[in-house]
Amino acid sequence: MNARTTSPVLVGRVRESGELDAAFRAAREGSPSAVLLGGEAGVGKTRLISEFGGRARAEGARLLVGGCLELGTEGLPFAPFTAAMRGLVRDIGVDGVRGLLPAGAGGELGRLLPDFGESDGDAFTGEARARLFELVLTLLERLAAAGPVVLVVEDAHWADRSTRDLLMFLVRNLGSAAPLLVIATYRTDELHRSHPLRPLLTGLDRLERVRRVEVPRLGRDEVSDLVREILGERWTARDLDEVFARSEGNPLFVEALVGSGGGPDLPESLRDLLLGAVQRLPEDTQEILRVASGGGARIEHELLAAVAGTDERDLTRGLRPAVASNILVVDGDGYAFRHALIREAVHDDLLPGELTRLHVRYAEALEERPGLMPDRQRAMTLAHHWHAAHDAVRALTCAWLAVGETRKALAYAEALRMASRVLELWDRVPDAEERIGRSHADVMEDAVMLAELGGEGEAGVRLATAALAEASGDPARAARLYERRGRMGMRIGRDDAVDDLRAAARIVPADPPSRTRARVLATLAFHTVGLHGTVQESRAAADEAMAVARAVGDVQVELDVDIRKAWDELFRDDDPEAFLLRAGRVAERAEEIRAFEPLLRALTNKADVLEMYGRHREAADVAALGIVKAEEYGVARTTGTFLAFNTAEPLFSLGRWDEALAVLGRALAQDPPSVMRGCLKFLTGEVAASRGDLGAAARDAAEARGVIGRGAARRAQDLFPVCRLEALIALARGRPAQALEALGPVLTDRGLPDDSRYALPALVTAATACAALGDTAPLAAARARVDGLRVYGPVQEAHRLTFAAEAARAEGASCRDEWEAAAKAWDALDEPHAIAFALTRAAEAAAADGDRDAAAARLRRAAGLADGLGAVPLREKIDRLARRARVTLGDGTAREPGPGLGLTRREAEVLRLVAEGRTNREIAEALFISAKTASVHVSNILGKLGVSGRGEAAATAHRLHLFDGE
Repeated sequence: MNARTTSPVLVGRVRESGELDAAFRAAREGSPSAVLLGGEAGVGKTRLISEFGGRARAEGARLLVGGCLELGTEGLPFAPFTAAMRGLVRDIGVDGVRGLLPAGAGGELGRLLPDFGESDGDAFTGEARARLFELVLTLLERLAAAGPVVLVVEDAHWADRSTRDLLMFLVRNLGSAAPLLVIATYRTDELHRSHPLRPLLTGLDRLERVRRVEVPRLGRDEVSDLVREILGERWTARDLDEVFARSEGNPLFVEALVGSGGGPDLPESLRDLLLGAVQRLPEDTQEILRVASGGGARIEHELLAAVAGTDERDLTRGLRPAVASNILVVDGDGYAFRHALIREAVHDDLLPGELTRLHVRYAEALEERPGLMPDRQRAMTLAHHWHAAHDAVRALTCAWLAVGETRKALAYAEALRMASRVLELWDRVPDAEERIGRSHADVMEDAVMLAELGGEGEAGVRLATAALAEASGDPARAARLYERRGRMGMRIGRDDAVDDLRAAARIVPADPPSRTRARVLATLAFHTVGLHGTVQESRAAADEAMAVARAVGDVQVELDVDIRKAWDELFRDDDPEAFLLRAGRVAERAEEIRAFEPLLRALTNKADVLEMYGRHREAADVAALGIVKAEEYGVARTTGTFLAFNTAEPLFSLGRWDEALAVLGRALAQDPPSVMRGCLKFLTGEVAASRGDLGAAARDAAEARGVIGRGAARRAQDLFPVCRLEALIALARGRPAQALEALGPVLTDRGLPDDSRYALPALVTAATACAALGDTAPLAAARARVDGLRVYGPVQEAHRLTFAAEAARAEGASCRDEWEAAAKAWDALDEPHAIAFALTRAAEAAAADGDRDAAAARLRRAAGLADGLGAVPLREKIDRLARRARVTLGDGTAREPGPGLGLTRREAEVLRLVAEGRTNREIAEALFISAKTASVHVSNILGKLGVSGRGEAAATAHRLHLFDGE
């Protein structure tokens, strides 16, 4: 058998190589770009990158390569960037790298690579994280100024959250003309539905400069070529058929099958196939491979020697067969398994006792020789090995070391994971406090801080609650914990969050002034604004917070309070320009001092006010910028998803529903906090309802109701839209009484924050329900509610005019002028669905007056708008009205009735016959279908209408006038 098991040349991959080359050419010519290279395990992504790298180097490019490391369940923070920086240091030295950085910034790079020493700053904040990200980008851009640079991040499916965040930041900010190409590889077969890499891929996919390349399996002819290149000869057609069938075109499997000799005795499983190549090696070599498998996909020579416990000569003799057979490849000063699947097969073949002993050997080697690995990687690796070896004492102490190292690297999610492990192990180590020099209460508070920094609100609240139970004798600690729990509670919609902030304000002493008191008061001021009976409390807290912040020089708190005071002025003066100017100044100043909280608050509030006053395009642009900033500061799944809602809302208003759904989908993939998920869901539900998919709308409404914020601070903006969505679904199903019941909270809850903004649209729906019900008694409560609201801006005025028109319609009064006024108001705001709705009602009123020409003109325009949106129910309403009014639409004739309520066209035909009282057999005869098929259609109709029987379905069709005029 030929000893070679890999092909000396790359077989196939012409298209994929062309994509990489095209991306490199684009970068070299001044258009920085990125490639997301995906494919299943063993399909040849690393070989493809290696071949491309050779071509790029030949054209003068510098390659920086780093891989994400799988270490048990713990990823190493920033591992690929640390490896890439280490390679750069080897090439140009520490001083060479420092020369590419802004003056005095080298220390910050110490967070990634120990060669640069400790960071000068000790702040563990979002701002520090943003500075680190910008420093990496600056380094790459300045390096690229001297020639093309290719940064390769391999195995991104194993990336920790910090690595994913930095990768997202770099690709999102490839904005200069520097010749820079970023490539990330990942296994497609690893990406289960909830895999954390999915949101990153989705987010990057929408960028124009990003190419997504999938590497497929090889075809039969390519497998034949691969076998010929490996063996130097062709196999028989029968053998090739066997190899192709067994490998299914996966190059790694082809190589393993060829290496096994082929023939009738092929291994039964992939694991056996991969192990077969290992088991043909000498026993000493197999033992070395078993040891190497415990160290991950790559291991340094010195570490392998230390763990193997053999002298240099024996180690080298044992390694040579593994390298010669291409099981291991030389990688710098160490070795890597040619493929992770081979390492996994070897590692999984170890017995439990062997595994435990191997982890102990690794941990002992690293403790005896600390220089074998950089401190951060060593701390995480030791924590992993001692935990896997079931040594609670050492696992705890090493996990605590890892907390410090990951925290210094600003890898908050990973630091929280390590702190959580410390807490889990605490009771198993009687002298834990003496061993780590911190009390259990200290570790709890650290974990709370890390949870907040990492955007883990629910986990942070749970940790803070547990920590407060231990803080009864420490007022200062209790104040800090109450403040953090209150802040996180506000973000996830907890009712008691304000009480936490009040408790913190009571505990923190007023004298001497402190940053802690300034921050607590500022948070209290912002989160009590507009609550029942808290106006004076909120203003007093804001005034004191501003005074204290100025006394202690806390500019960030000053900026936060400035936004809070701007809201006071907005609701007092109804002057959006003054608010936007003030918010803009806050954003600029926050950007200057790298204060991410006031910056994101300013962008969020600016987008909110722009949308509130009907400036939809500006609102979407500001919120989209906020999403980018949230990703940069590591709060994509919290503040970032809030800003995603603020982006999608104006897109919905503008009728750009597909764009809105794309934004919402990306945000939902981030696994946002429950309250924010509820907001995202009621907006997706509104799109579904507007397009006639009542089943999807009902599911979204149910999910939103289960997770929305119920505290007074968010009651109007979270609850009222869900009530309205439920009412719209009920109306579409012909249940106006149920719609009014759903709107109960809107009719009774008054004086809430943003009351008029969120109550008015729901009150319009209440008037529609009264008209459908034919009962004006409930209308009085709705009128009283509207009369008690102050209207801010043209959007709320348009809703008020719409309510007036719909109320007049419900009372049977002439309402033509009212609907004309409402249509004109919506026209000025460029909201196509609202325009079409108002025009349809105006046409109905015109037809009632006998003015068919006016009715026709309005219906034709409304039909065009509805078609453009895909608003099927509204278009069907237009068609029914056109038939009743005997007017033609755009094509010269009234359209046939289309499917409504989520029904197919055939189901609509069946429902029409059900409404006529036909049996299934009669329906089958009329439509030339079988009685069984008719029965299936009827069952589907009952499910979509949410009714229990044929009679109720017929009543629904009559109430909605689905077939009037036919």
